[in-house]
Amino acid sequence: MNKGEIYEHLAKIYLDNSGKKRKRHKDFFNPKFIYPIIFFLIIVISVPLFNLISKRSNLKSQMAFVIQPTSVRMNFLRGATKKEIFSFDLEHLDLGDFSYLSFSIRKLWPADTISLRVELSNKLGEKSEIYLEDLTYKWKNYEYGFSNFKDITNWQKMDKLSFVIEEWNIKGERGIIYIDNVKFIKER
Repeated sequence: MNKGEIYEHLAKIYLDNSGKKRKRHKDFFNPKFIYPIIFFLIIVISVPLFNLISKRSNLKSQMAFVIQPTSVRMNFLRGATKKEIFSFDLEHLDLGDFSYLSFSIRKLWPADTISLRVELSNKLGEKSEIYLEDLTYKWKNYEYGFSNFKDITNWQKMDKLSFVIEEWNIKGERGIIYIDNVKFIKER
């Protein structure tokens, strides 16, 4: 074989193979193949997106004013005091647009029996309270609507939020509870 024949042979192999590649490549982008792939991708992407949008529209939109984002420890020791109080000074806070008080509580020891008083007061001297009985040793979230605090009529100038352990609301010599994530919630 001479050089010319070798070049012709290589050119024939190259041109024949490149033509086949082009043909296969051309067939892949044929509308008969690409449209079903695009349709499949649209379905795969849009179905989860639609589910996410519909779930979010069913959720209530809330805003919160966080008073205490970290845990606070209340330690009651019988004989040392008649009550243990942890208070937040609300400094004339306007809660007129808010609807709920939310917080998380847990007691330290499962055997303890502790009841807790939660009290809100405003600058007009109005004061209202709720009692939580049988606190658990696992974190539990509590959410109370302002309608549970019946004696408060004006929510514009709030004075204090207090958590109180009283001697007559505890069995045993001592009791420790933790309070966390205290916030006021506004629904929109």
